Amino acid sequence: MIRFEHVSKRYEDGTTAVDDLSFEVAAGELVTLVGPSGCGKTTTMKMVNRLIEPTAGHIFLDGEDISGIDPVELRRRIGYVIQQVGLFPHKSVLDNTATVPHLLGWKKAKARARAAELLDLVGLDPSVYGDRYPEQLSGGQRQRVGVARALAADPPVLLMDEPFGAVDPVVRERLQSEFLRLQAAVHKTVLFVTHDIEEAVRLGDRMAVYGAGRIEQFDTPSTVLGAPATEYVADFVGADRGLKRLSVTPIEPGDLEQPPVVRLDDPLAAVSARLRAEDARWAVVLDGTGALRGWIGGTENGADALPETGTVADRVRRMEAWLPVGATLKQAFATMLQHDAGWIAVTDPDDGDRFLGVLTPARLHEALRRSTAADARDVARAEIALETVSSV
Repeated sequence: MIRFEHVSKRYEDGTTAVDDLSFEVAAGELVTLVGPSGCGKTTTMKMVNRLIEPTAGHIFLDGEDISGIDPVELRRRIGYVIQQVGLFPHKSVLDNTATVPHLLGWKKAKARARAAELLDLVGLDPSVYGDRYPEQLSGGQRQRVGVARALAADPPVLLMDEPFGAVDPVVRERLQSEFLRLQAAVHKTVLFVTHDIEEAVRLGDRMAVYGAGRIEQFDTPSTVLGAPATEYVADFVGADRGLKRLSVTPIEPGDLEQPPVVRLDDPLAAVSARLRAEDARWAVVLDGTGALRGWIGGTENGADALPETGTVADRVRRMEAWLPVGATLKQAFATMLQHDAGWIAVTDPDDGDRFLGVLTPARLHEALRRSTAADARDVARAEIALETVSSV
């Protein structure tokens, strides 16, 4: 969708902002451009919509050299979101969102209907927020309107220049989550500029790590974190890159342990005997379909605390610590800490919340190690056999 071929930008004072860039962004891919201030990432993005003209090289949009496209026409085909949002203060939220469709000659009713649809998509009820003005919105709400406005004409490409940098960390995390949800629905081709490595890792399908006007590494976040291409990249992503990698490493079924499993209608006496026989302190409780319903046991006295009469349904406890398969190891670690849990249950939401197993801290660590080794060898995680240190 977007292709750079030996693109450079040099200014008359001799400054080289971008030096011989060549890379491609596939249709529907979200690529984050990350690096320190002044490294050329914003210049790269602005050359895509010709707010800055390259000194050398060519940029192609869906196979067409953009140098042959009228700049105004080009910009109307590309969504653009900036940190300051840039909403018109004298226009309502609905009219702000409909700005580009109006410029493209859409009829007013169609433009406003599209604006209302987009506001709803970004989580702003048009019946509540449509008639408000920018000054009546919070910073996070204004940023959502900016994203909706950029999408209003259904552009194939979205350029985002540190769009969430002006809001507080809590709102920023919410906006990131909302944008990931939105991107899963609209599948735009996105160039996303940020100086925040955490944001780049969380959002990007791939990320370009910039040095001084050049891309030092262009790969998936997990590969950048697990196998930095240069010492510069290793320093930039930080010594805690292993922790950052938790946020891009999903839970897989092979990471899980299989604890004792009981059913709601099992007699408590039988459960107690089973836990003693297996030297287990607790069991996972499932219903007849295999869906997770809670847990039993795990008290200070373990199985001895269970009465001899009744069924599991009488003593089942609510499962607080659980996640769907595919959630990240970072989410798993956070869930363990939040609930002071020694393990979390993992389910398959695409199969009726079927219980798959539990993730323990030891298995979480193993999953991270396997992921790093798998990327380094370009194989599946299941093919990695970990070496362990035997106790002495």
